[in-house]
Amino acid sequence: MMDAFDWGAVPAALPFLLDGMQLSLLLLAVGMLGGTALGLLVALLRLFGPRIPAAIAAAYVDGLRAIPLVLVLFWFYFLVPLAIGRPVGALPSALIAFVIFEAAYYSEIIRAGIGSVRSGQWQAAQALGMTRGQTLRLVVLPQALRAMLPILVTQAVILFQDTSLVYVIGLRDFMTATSISAEEGGRLVEFYAFAALVYLIVCSAGTELAHALQRRRSA
Repeated sequence: MMDAFDWGAVPAALPFLLDGMQLSLLLLAVGMLGGTALGLLVALLRLFGPRIPAAIAAAYVDGLRAIPLVLVLFWFYFLVPLAIGRPVGALPSALIAFVIFEAAYYSEIIRAGIGSVRSGQWQAAQALGMTRGQTLRLVVLPQALRAMLPILVTQAVILFQDTSLVYVIGLRDFMTATSISAEEGGRLVEFYAFAALVYLIVCSAGTELAHALQRRRSA
């Protein structure tokens, strides 16, 4: 049965697959950077904000973590255009949805990282005359980042896997490009085996990086 495989069909489709991978990596990058920035704001609101903004931030996190990402994609692609009276577009919808969704998870990672910094660090910085903002920026966040890095990398691995969901709004990510190539070439086993190999390599590398960061932190 292995002799019937035509692995040559995969290299022929590589330019098409690479186009899909570029979209997957774009979603990964925007989801990570935008999600981290928004997540930091949400985490700071929950930790240091007034009661009402903190409660809104908490509701945002709990609400987004209670629903699947695919539903958020549907919201921005189908419902937001109805609310604003014009189409948003598949790619902007996906980018916004990924940032907003990932921010809920990154905010909890950041909040836990800040909470892991010993209270003595705050007290020492304040004794030196630093403001709360200076203490947070110069003392607490650098230490929290070292604690957060392994979990941030793990979340990035999950995010990369989740990029395959954008097929529901018509975008052609790596997995969608693989499916199209498999159907058109009639080589489902070869293309899906190749996709599994790519995901295995990328996600294993990310997982190993997270483990290495954790070992370095524990050393």
